[in-house]
Amino acid sequence: MTKHIAFQGEAGAYSHLACSHYHPNMTPLPCPSFQAVFTAVQSGKADAAMIPVENTLAGRVSDIYHLLPEGNLFITEEHYLPIRHQLLGIKGAVLSDIKIARSHAMALGQVRKNLLALGIAPMEDIDTAGAAQKVALRGDKAIAAVASTMAAQLYNLDILKENIEDEPHNTTRFLTLARKPAPAIGDGPWVTSFIFKVRNVPSALYKALGGFATNSLNMTKLESYMIGGSFTATQFYADVEGHPDDTAMGHALEELRFFSEKVIMLGTYAADPSRETE
Repeated sequence: MTKHIAFQGEAGAYSHLACSHYHPNMTPLPCPSFQAVFTAVQSGKADAAMIPVENTLAGRVSDIYHLLPEGNLFITEEHYLPIRHQLLGIKGAVLSDIKIARSHAMALGQVRKNLLALGIAPMEDIDTAGAAQKVALRGDKAIAAVASTMAAQLYNLDILKENIEDEPHNTTRFLTLARKPAPAIGDGPWVTSFIFKVRNVPSALYKALGGFATNSLNMTKLESYMIGGSFTATQFYADVEGHPDDTAMGHALEELRFFSEKVIMLGTYAADPSRETE
């Protein structure tokens, strides 16, 4: 039976590339939005999802942190994918023809300096592959797309300049989501992700996180974001290196729950090997 993995964007998007690279035995399913990706997995139309959450140059993908708490999905894997942006033009175009480069805002943020040096104006689009598709359909030599090599092949575009990302370390962290948590098989190392909202008491955040410090646990990510249109109602997303079954992590989570209104466990999964090299 064919299994599907959903991603946001058109065929040829970097999320599509991540699906093909990390889940070659699953059929990629393009979706128009991140909400549609979540819905595809929730409904059973897709068996899993591949979503980008942060980039070393452009920062976090903020939409994801609003979808995770109510998505009823679990993080089962993480992957760090090096991103190599190509400047794509129609057949017959040369670099000196290009006046405008279309792409997703995140991608444009990763090539900003190089576009400026080339005298090319950025233009935001819904996603990288969609921008490549539009460039191919429009057929204007003055308009290019910033997208992947896969997009160049799919939409019959020429690569006018290779690897135009501003820094060679340009990397995107992707998460695989599924309806059920991943079984904790193996020796790790592990990452545990969760969302929490602290109680309305003085120093609640400090006290809620104190257990991770006293138990010598490495919290690699802590993101805050407002909820419900309120400046005071704040939720936090966290990644911690460790497994809930470990004694130290168990004590830290117990302390977190005591000082929190709610804690939503998003999953425990194997750490990407790139964590060890950072």
